[in-house]
Amino acid sequence: MKRKLMRVISENSFVKAVRNTLGNRHVRVAGIIAAVAVLACSPADTGDLTGVQGRRPWFHPQPPGTVYIPSGTFHTGQAAQDVFQSYIEPNKQMTVVAFWMDETEITNNEYRQFVAYVIDSIARYKLDDDQYFHPEDEEGTRLINYDKDMDWEKHKEDLADMYYQGNERFRGKHQIDTRKLMYKYQWFDYVSAANLDRDKYAPMDRSKFIKDEETLIYPDTLCWVRDFTYSYNEPMARVYFWHPKYDDYPVVGVNWHQATAFCAWRTIRKSSYWEMNGYLPNTEDFRLPSEYEWEYAARGGRIGNKYPWGGPYTRNSKGCMLANFKPLRGNYGADGGVYPVRADSYFPNDYGLYNMAGNVAEWTSTHWEVANNSIVHDLNGQHYKRVPERGAGANVDISKKRKVIRGGSWKDVAYFIENGARTYEYQDTSKSYVGFRCVQTYIGRSNKDRK
Repeated sequence: MKRKLMRVISENSFVKAVRNTLGNRHVRVAGIIAAVAVLACSPADTGDLTGVQGRRPWFHPQPPGTVYIPSGTFHTGQAAQDVFQSYIEPNKQMTVVAFWMDETEITNNEYRQFVAYVIDSIARYKLDDDQYFHPEDEEGTRLINYDKDMDWEKHKEDLADMYYQGNERFRGKHQIDTRKLMYKYQWFDYVSAANLDRDKYAPMDRSKFIKDEETLIYPDTLCWVRDFTYSYNEPMARVYFWHPKYDDYPVVGVNWHQATAFCAWRTIRKSSYWEMNGYLPNTEDFRLPSEYEWEYAARGGRIGNKYPWGGPYTRNSKGCMLANFKPLRGNYGADGGVYPVRADSYFPNDYGLYNMAGNVAEWTSTHWEVANNSIVHDLNGQHYKRVPERGAGANVDISKKRKVIRGGSWKDVAYFIENGARTYEYQDTSKSYVGFRCVQTYIGRSNKDRK
């Protein structure tokens, strides 16, 4: 394109006029030098449509720890024949566009990074010390300077209210009061904006669609005790989330709101890095997958397979279990793990995803409806209802608070680890058998494109 423009410029009447009006050799040389100088200092704008120049090629960088799931079409729904269920939830052909997906469930150690960030941020705002903040920008915004380490011992007394006090202290330990760990963030309600803001000549105030969220983010460690009646699981309640032995195990005890908040924090953290270093951002948020994205990824590019590894059996040719679930009544350890196991255990499916069956079930962004397959579109199908956890709008019909979970868990029988099996949990509940993983929509047609 640049060469073509320069050729047009060289044939421009301006250059011809210079050539014709220069009489002798010396004047001609001086004139040519002047003309070249003019052309070199001015933009090569010939009045033609060339698009905005100077934009660099951009390819979607792969987030660490994720795998690429290509665009494709699959049949969603049950693998086994169930006549009555087929009336309610018939199989459906659906197309899903490409995305990046975490190769494992989010681990305890990864989620602890989120918790540590919230603790650190709350402490810095409480201190309100200029040394821990960047200078205010033109709009008066004051951002935390995380490059400046904080001396916790020095500010111990100033931050006393972040810890359990008085009778709430256990064995005299100095422990963070997890009830204080609130994470605040914003999200944009595109669905409401698209449905309500239809008059382009009188657009609505977009602040109506900017939603503020505030969520307690510390995992509910007592779910280990609450989930099982007449059962001794207190050791898991005490150590599972924080002990280094469980660093690479999937985080549990997080409800749907906490999983969604984690995705928002991960997005903001990465976007801040891109902006700070002057790079183009990813532009797409990390989020929970829809139940159809999840199922498509779990199938690993296979057609009609019952399990992520193909199927139809839960054991390989040597008799070894292929996932962490409840294979036999009263024998949770027959597959190698009584409770959840490491997030990268067992063989991955054909996309490179671990534990898409068993270990822990996983939150999706999809609102539960028995007949979702009959309702949703066949392109990126999604049934999404976001009900606030707290504040106005939180007191709604309880059925609207149900979210689809997929994949089955370490305490479920084989039916629930099938690719097509689906069930739900309430968005404000936390379980010892439900975790999550994130996705990010891929920008572009395919990661194999080079232009």
